[in-house]
Amino acid sequence: GWPVRLAHHDVELRPLRSRDAGPWSQVRIRNEDHLAPWEGRAPSQAPATWRDRHSPAVFAVMLRHQRREARAGRLLPFALTVDGALAGSVTVGSVTRGAFDSGYVGYWVDGEVAGRGVATTGVALALDHCFGAVGLHRVEANVRPENTASRRVVAKLGMVEEGLHRRYLFIDGQWRDHLTYALLAEDVPAGGVLANLL
Repeated sequence: GWPVRLAHHDVELRPLRSRDAGPWSQVRIRNEDHLAPWEGRAPSQAPATWRDRHSPAVFAVMLRHQRREARAGRLLPFALTVDGALAGSVTVGSVTRGAFDSGYVGYWVDGEVAGRGVATTGVALALDHCFGAVGLHRVEANVRPENTASRRVVAKLGMVEEGLHRRYLFIDGQWRDHLTYALLAEDVPAGGVLANLL
């Protein structure tokens, strides 16, 4: 199931590559107001500006880590592109095999393409891949209750709200509650998540 390229019309998921460092840094920095309220970080991490946390050098470290985790089968880190331009990412993480056969999905998109179904399409592509070639039984998404845009994405995809994780992730200087949504292999409609969405 990795590496792989997945596409529907102008939206594509593909592995991140070294030459994405500049575009990634530019998109992330330009979208600080759009993304910062939803981005987690380790509370023990030294304070840094948004610009410093999204430099090409930080991208290089992140990419090395993601490639190592992807080779180990624990991570599916996708660049999300629209018409070939980097516009976000979809990541399936904490992939655990055995009796669990599960992972979680996280995603972000450039504010310039938000509201056009790009995130929904990208996550649908990833879910179909997870329940197909990767062979997972469950994929979950954890969303802050006040993130209405992200809640719309998971609802459109048929993910089921399962409950509240109190003080789940450290975001914007505080531990924040998250709602858990999940999709099981047996929930996937005939034809797949994307086909059902369309």
